[in-house]
Amino acid sequence: MDSVRPLATDSAPDRVKDRATWLIRRAYARSSTLLDEGFAGGADGLRGYHFRLLAALENTAPLSQVELGKLTSIDPSDVTATIVELETLGLVERSVDQNDRRRNLVAITSAGLARLEGLDALVSEIQERVLEPLSTTERTEFLRMLRKLGGAPPAD
Repeated sequence: MDSVRPLATDSAPDRVKDRATWLIRRAYARSSTLLDEGFAGGADGLRGYHFRLLAALENTAPLSQVELGKLTSIDPSDVTATIVELETLGLVERSVDQNDRRRNLVAITSAGLARLEGLDALVSEIQERVLEPLSTTERTEFLRMLRKLGGAPPAD
């Protein structure tokens, strides 16, 4: 059973209840709660930002910490701590950039790839729960509209 409260639009003030910003915020709160619960229950201490960082490294050459922060929308001050956590678990490795010895490059390890597969399955389950109220057609349209609102290019 979802521990997430349903969208509380009926109890919201009339000036608020049909505003896109209110509805997006409520949907975000539900989504965040489901994501947090899912990671807490099945990710052995890893969180969504760990997943994003591993996913960013999956199909790329080693990246600098600055590039990883930009690619994953993780605050630069948090990227280093996140990398240290993943490195401690053997999921990523850092090396000095031979072209700029002041810069570290981060790469995913084979253990990181294996862990990413498990996390991907978990995130897929969470996505299913988030989108559960929508039909297949509604999901496709909803994701298309979210991409548009977020300024992302259309899906392939």
